[in-house]
Amino acid sequence: MDDPVETPVKDHVSWPELDDLVARLAERIGGAGEYDVLLAVTRGGLVPAGMLAYRMGIREILVAAVEYYDDEGETREEVLFHHFPDPALLRGQRVLVVDEVWETGSTMAAVVARVRDAGGDPTIAVLHYKPGRSLVPERPHAWAAMTENWVVYPYKAGR
Repeated sequence: MDDPVETPVKDHVSWPELDDLVARLAERIGGAGEYDVLLAVTRGGLVPAGMLAYRMGIREILVAAVEYYDDEGETREEVLFHHFPDPALLRGQRVLVVDEVWETGSTMAAVVARVRDAGGDPTIAVLHYKPGRSLVPERPHAWAAMTENWVVYPYKAGR
C-alpha cells in the first residue's frame, strides 16, 4: 500500500495581514537612511519589497530575477538567475535584500553571495522565516513572522 501524500498545512495571508507583516518588518530593520538600495527577489518578493519601500521611503529599487522553486513548491538542482543587477550598482552600497519567505534559505544565500561578490553590504529581510526548514548556515537579519507551514500570499492567486 502506498503512503498517502501529505497535504501541507497552509497559512493564508490576507491583504490587511500582509500590510501588518510589512509594517512589523519595517520596524525590525531600521530606518530608510540605513540602506542605499533595496533589492527585491522575484517573484514572491516583489510585492512586499514595493510595500516596504513605500513604508520606509526607499526609492532606489533593484530586482534580482531568481528561480529555485516551481509553482508546486519543488526545487531545482541549483538557483537559477534570470538576471541580476550590474555589480557597479551594488559596489559600496548598503543593500536591503527582500523576499517573501525563507524556506531552505538557498535562494537568499545565492542572492546574498552575489551582492557580497559585487562589493555590497547586504541586510536580509523576509516576511516569513522557517528556521526548521533552513539548509544554509546564514539566517535572515529580520523577519516579520516564523512558521513551518506553506504560506499563501494574497498576490499569488491562491497558490
